[in-house]
Amino acid sequence: MDDRNKTDGQGGERRPEESDAELQGRLRGLGGALDRVRAEKRAEAKPAEPDRTSTSAGMTLAFRLGSEFVAGVLVGAGIGWGIDRLFGTSPWGMIVFLLFGFGAAVANMLRAAGETGRTPPKGGR
Repeated sequence: MDDRNKTDGQGGERRPEESDAELQGRLRGLGGALDRVRAEKRAEAKPAEPDRTSTSAGMTLAFRLGSEFVAGVLVGAGIGWGIDRLFGTSPWGMIVFLLFGFGAAVANMLRAAGETGRTPPKGGR
């Protein structure tokens, strides 16, 4: 088979003066250069440390949301219990204000969760 009819793999014709030995030498040289560059990149790369800020920020938000929910329900129940004791309407005050406390707790949780996704406006306000 005649080597002059082979292409260089990129759509161009192989130059007749290049032999297979020369091409193999160039390939080894490029492989060595690539190995050196990869070794330099590995040496420059720092070991990855776990991102503790994202987990602590998530836990902070979770505790905040949980405490706001519990506080809203307890305040509503407390107000309802007080109204029941004051007016003798047991258990209706407790039921109504417990539901109001639940609604307020959910609204506070949504408000607090929405604050985390906002970026501060330009101008410092």
